[in-house]
Amino acid sequence: MAGKLMREIRQKKPFRTLHEEIALSLVRAADHTSASVLEVLKAAALSSSQYNVLRILRGSAPDGLPCGEISERMVRRDPDLTRLLDRLDARGLVVRTRDTRDRRIVRAAITDAGLKLLAELDAPVEENIKASLAHMPASRLRMLLELLEEVRAKEG
Repeated sequence: MAGKLMREIRQKKPFRTLHEEIALSLVRAADHTSASVLEVLKAAALSSSQYNVLRILRGSAPDGLPCGEISERMVRRDPDLTRLLDRLDARGLVVRTRDTRDRRIVRAAITDAGLKLLAELDAPVEENIKASLAHMPASRLRMLLELLEEVRAKEG
């Protein structure tokens, strides 16, 4: 009897607050849109964090960025950026150098091999993202983008 009552309570009000429901819905939506992209990245032997770093470095090519700035720009903060860069460096996708003015600063830059890999991934990643959102008209997608930007406006 208690089990049935608990199921009924959960079905009627599965979330304690609207905020909690929204937070979970955001996570589930992100998971939905990223699942097939993660498969593309897995086939390229990249994690989502590694892909994120390569995209950040592509945007800063050819100069690259100090590691601290890469960390600040990442979608999800990676507590061990050094190890992540080690793996990308070992694959020849990035190079690291000491800053000429301040030797304490390490700069990372994307290599030609890294640029080539990203170019190969651009179309399949975009196709998978589009497919996950294809059921929504452009007007709703623009509205969603505006709402998400409003959510993120409190960052900082």
